[in-house]
Amino acid sequence: MDNWFTLDRVDDNTYIISEYRHWEETHCYLLNGSERSLLIDTGLGISNIYDEVIKFTNKPITAVATHIHWDHIGGHKYFPNFYAHAAELDWLNGKFPLSMETIREMVVDRCDLPDGFDVGSYEFFQGTPTRIVADHDMIDLGGRQIEVLHTPGHSPGHLCFWEKDTGYLFTGDLVYKDVLFAYYPSTDPEAYLTSLKKVASLPVKRVFPAHHSLDVQSEILCRMRDTLEQLKTAGKLHHGSGKFDYGDWGIWL
Repeated sequence: MDNWFTLDRVDDNTYIISEYRHWEETHCYLLNGSERSLLIDTGLGISNIYDEVIKFTNKPITAVATHIHWDHIGGHKYFPNFYAHAAELDWLNGKFPLSMETIREMVVDRCDLPDGFDVGSYEFFQGTPTRIVADHDMIDLGGRQIEVLHTPGHSPGHLCFWEKDTGYLFTGDLVYKDVLFAYYPSTDPEAYLTSLKKVASLPVKRVFPAHHSLDVQSEILCRMRDTLEQLKTAGKLHHGSGKFDYGDWGIWL
C-alpha cells in the first residue's frame, strides 16, 4: 500500500522491514531457517506486512513480538502462529492500560499515512499465542537457533532475541538510538538496568533495534548499562526523575 515499508537485507537469510513514514520508525526482522521463518515484531499494522514477508520466504512463519505494544503487534493479525511472554498476556486480552482513542492518536501523530487509511478502524491486536516463551527458551528455525531473553524494563514481558552463531542481538525497545521510554507506569527503571547488564554481557557483533537508526554498535550496550548504573548511584533511577540526554541516546524516567 503506497510504499509504506522499506526493505533491507542483512544477509541471505535475514531481512529488515521498516516503517519510516511513521515517527517511531519501527523495524521488524525476518529470520529464515531451513525449516521455518521467524518474524520479530510485526509493526503498526497500518499496511499489510505479510505481503512483504512472503517476498523473502516460502517457509511457515511464526511471529514473535519484543513486547505487546501497538507499534510492535499491529501486523499480528496476519500471523495466527505467534509467541508471547506470560507477563503481557493480559494486554492481548483487553487489559492494555491505554485507551483505543489514545492509541489511535499515537498512530496518526507525525505520520505520512497511506492514501485511504482510516484510523477510526484501527484496532489494538488481541489474541491467544500458540506458545508462551520464557527466558532462555530456544526457537529452532532449522539451522538457526534463536534464544529468547526476558529483558523487562520498558515493559514487563519485554523480550530480546539472541543468535549466538551470528552474534546478532535484536533489542526491541530496550536499546535504540533516541529517547528510551521508562516513565510509563508499566515500565520499571531498575529492571531496565538489570536487563541492560544481561545483554551487555553477551559477545554481540551486531545490534538490531526496533526503532530509528540501524547504525547501532554493540559498544552502546555497555555505555547504556554504565549510565544507568550512574543514575542509580545518584538516586535518580526511578519514575519522575525526568529526561536525560547523552548525545546519541537518552532516557525518560
